[in-house]
Amino acid sequence: MQAWVDPDKCQGHTLCAMRAPAIFELSDIDGHATALAGDLPASEHDAVREAAGSCPEQAITLS
Repeated sequence: MQAWVDPDKCQGHTLCAMRAPAIFELSDIDGHATALAGDLPASEHDAVREAAGSCPEQAITLS
């Protein structure tokens, strides 16, 4: 699984980082999120799905 955060949709609510802190990093400037690049560890898949589902802007894409 891979995750990607659309920078145009992300509004910096920080919910993704609360759900999956090992995967989502928040900008010190505006709080917008970026996701760890590449294949995510299987142990984080449930947390990443929860993070994607909790995003009010639906800015997270999973593949």
